[in-house]
Parts: sequence; C-alpha cells; structure tokens
Amino acid sequence: MIDPFGRAITYLRVSVTDRCDLRCVYCMAEDMTFLPKAEILSLEETDRMCAAFIRLGTTKIRITGGEPLVRRGVMALFDSLGARLGGGGLDELTLTSNGSQLVRYADALHAAGVRRVNVSLDTLDPATFTAVTRWGKIDKTLDGIFAAKAAGLAVKINAVALKGVNEDELDAMLAWCGAHGFDLCLIETMPMGDIDGDRTEQYLPLSLVRSRLKRRWTLDETSYRTGGPARYYAVRETGTRIGFITPMTHNFCESCNRVRLTCTGTLYMCLGQDDAADFRRVLRDGSSDAALDAAIVAAIARKPRGHDFVIDRRQQRPAVARHMSLTGG
Repeated sequence: MIDPFGRAITYLRVSVTDRCDLRCVYCMAEDMTFLPKAEILSLEETDRMCAAFIRLGTTKIRITGGEPLVRRGVMALFDSLGARLGGGGLDELTLTSNGSQLVRYADALHAAGVRRVNVSLDTLDPATFTAVTRWGKIDKTLDGIFAAKAAGLAVKINAVALKGVNEDELDAMLAWCGAHGFDLCLIETMPMGDIDGDRTEQYLPLSLVRSRLKRRWTLDETSYRTGGPARYYAVRETGTRIGFITPMTHNFCESCNRVRLTCTGTLYMCLGQDDAADFRRVLRDGSSDAALDAAIVAAIARKPRGHDFVIDRRQQRPAVARHMSLTGG
C-alpha cells in the first residue's frame, strides 16, 4: 500500500474498545459516554480487518484502546494475530496499555507472540498519578509493568509531558527507567477531544524538555526506530533510550507509515484529520475479501500529507473533536 505521497503504509494501529478503567485528564472527560455494543466491531470482524491489511503489506500491528485489556475475550484476537507472525506475513504484534491489567495478562501476551509493550505512566508520584488519571492507583500500574518485564516483554514507558504537572519529574523518570532497563518516550499533549481544562495550560514543548535533560544526561542521536513517530536518543549514562513524539513542535508526517482503525470499524488515515472510511458497513454487508481489500486501497489513496495540530489561546476548540480513546492510543 502506497499513499499519494509515496509513503508505504506498513503499520496498523487497532483500537479494540473506547472504554478504559482510567480517566486521564489529557485523554477523556471524567463523565464519558461510551459507545453501545452494537456499534463496536466483534473481535472476529477486527481480526478480518487485520488479515486484510496483512495481505496488503502491513507488517506491524499495535492493539490499543481505550485500555485494550478491558475488552472481554481480547486474548483470542492476540492469539489469532500471533499465529500470523513470521510466515504469516506479520513481523510484530504489540500493544499500548495503562498497565492496570498486565499482572493478569502478561504471560498470555508473551505466549501469543507479543514481545514489546508500551505502558502509559506520566508520573512516579502516587498523588500526582491519581490526579492525572482521576481514578488510578499507581501500585496497580507499577505491578503490571514489572509483571510484563518478568514475562519477558520489553517495556517502554510513555509519558505525556504536562506543564506544571510532571515537568519537574521527567529527569527522575528517566533515571528510574534507566535503572530498570526501560526505554522512555515523552509525548506532547495533542488538541484532541473536548476535555475539562485549558490545553494551553497543559502544553509543554519537548524541545524545552530535551534541553533541560541535556544538563544531566548525554543524549546521543541514534537511527533506532520502532515504526512509530518517536525520534530516539541513546542515553549514554544508562544504556537505555529516550524518545520524543512532537506533533506540535515538529510535524513528523513526512515519514508517516501508519493508519488507525477504531473499535467501530472506522479507518482514520491521519490522526489529526477527520477524513475517514467506514469499514463496519463493508464488513457487515457480505463483502468479499477482494472487495474489502479494494476498499482499503481506496482509503489509503486519500491519506493526507499531514495533520494541522495547533495549540494556542485563539484555538478555543480542539483541532479534532473525537477523543483519543475513540481513535486509539
């Protein structure tokens, strides 16, 4: 699959649910209304979509949510996709999680073929963690992280950099990750979804964060890539890596190789644009695999050059109205 700008689309991010057991302040409102079950793809429908993408050249699939591990029966999807690793055309199967369910599922994920997991952890302070997640208890997430490590999964910590919230902790988080052998990926807050609060109060440019970290750490440029948008540096003092995802300060769209399938079967060709293709209808109207493949190729032909994220006080509305939990993390 080649988009109109010559980029090969090899990476599919699949949301299996819009539900989550946390309510992170930058992701969703506290009083969320979730989708009815009839609008959500069955796991069999999701598996069929993934199989079509693999036929068309997708080599990496990341399962996301909401929190993907709260989806009932989700391990059946991991097992099915894991069977396609290697000779079945898939090179890597990963997931993004808040860590709350990893104690329960880490061993099964490894058995299914998952080798890497991204865990969202914005702070190591218990009170700040509860404030950011609204409902969360940090011990549950930390237990999940170390269960994943014990199961043989490589853990990468994802942290959203939030002005006035965790910006003074990022140095300590890098040290903690280094001590435990975890890579750290910092992410700028993005203008998606109507949330409580002013995004201009949250936004912290990672160019500033990186310059602060360089006062203590030696960050060496590296060619390391995971298929996503992060730019990685090797941390000389720890032997681990730190990545920066900068949708605001540096538009990374020139190398975009990914599209996102929501739990409703909507394919977003760009995270920061509203154009989308409805595949729930295609899946449920009896379409053949050939028709499904053709519809995917047609959608990829509409992939835009890039997103138009802006955060400033003149932008009183989010650049994209849908919540990140619906699109998929």
